[in-house]
Amino acid sequence: MKKIPTPPLFSFLITLIVIFSHGATSISQQFREAPQFYNAPTCPKLGQEEAAQLVPDGQICSSEAVHVAMTLDAAYLRGSMAAILSTLQHTSCPQNVFFHFVASASANASLLSSTVAASFPYLSFQIYPFRDSAVAWLISTSIRSALDCPLNYARSYLADLLPLCLRRVVYLDSDLILLDDISKLADIPLTGGKVLAAPEYCNANFTSYFTPTFWSSPSLSLTFANRKPCYFNTGVMVIDLEKWRGGGYTARIEEWMEVQNHRWNQHGLGGDNFRGLCRELHPGPVSLLHWSGKGKPWARLDAGCPCPLDALWAPYDLLKPPYSFDS
Repeated sequence: MKKIPTPPLFSFLITLIVIFSHGATSISQQFREAPQFYNAPTCPKLGQEEAAQLVPDGQICSSEAVHVAMTLDAAYLRGSMAAILSTLQHTSCPQNVFFHFVASASANASLLSSTVAASFPYLSFQIYPFRDSAVAWLISTSIRSALDCPLNYARSYLADLLPLCLRRVVYLDSDLILLDDISKLADIPLTGGKVLAAPEYCNANFTSYFTPTFWSSPSLSLTFANRKPCYFNTGVMVIDLEKWRGGGYTARIEEWMEVQNHRWNQHGLGGDNFRGLCRELHPGPVSLLHWSGKGKPWARLDAGCPCPLDALWAPYDLLKPPYSFDS
């Protein structure tokens, strides 16, 4: 998708009209233009020969670029903008980052594209349509309605949606900010046949994750025999797309979704999935803050009842206050 830079005079006129399915209320959101970030002198130059063979953008398949995948929708656009800004601000080679956005096929992709381009005129990105019907019939009701949205499952289809020339991608949720160079995350080794890298948690009780019918079936329950009760958070992943395609992992996930009342488990600064209570940071160095869970920092800030850590998200918020105008 060839992007035409938006004239500065028009940037403040770009208005996103969000029509929520739960009602006919329209909410207008305007976003400020982010500063432009430049590569450090030590950044690798994208191969001209490789770029010349690619259409429409030379970066879209470059192995020297850092490829980031995110979903894009009106409801979480404010969070997405903050995530993009934090990614660019904390990397040494921002011009070498290419964003691959996945949006619902029923969404106004042109409006989403122009909104992103208005705040990030120099951003390299592509938007890919995702058919909700591909997964809607597999989704079971969860403890959070936001997790029942078909687009929430698009991450499992990245290997099918993104260009075949892509070998590796970093997937990021929209409710996080980067505090470190994303290239460090993208370069995590995936050796020994590993398909992806993601935060892992081994304190789960799988008994309540599956129905009594599941546990009464020997062929199904034996899946967890002699294994630690671990799960990984799908909100931050480094994926080897070639291995994913070769292993047919999208089909495997669909099979499990058919078998059981599936839940995408979240863990993080958003609080618990019932009340969204505040949480503290885990001990040790911090490179990424993820507000997974029910509570989102922008919602709590708007409501005037933020958690202490929401103040760390606020500097990346590009939303313009109501009735503000550019000078």
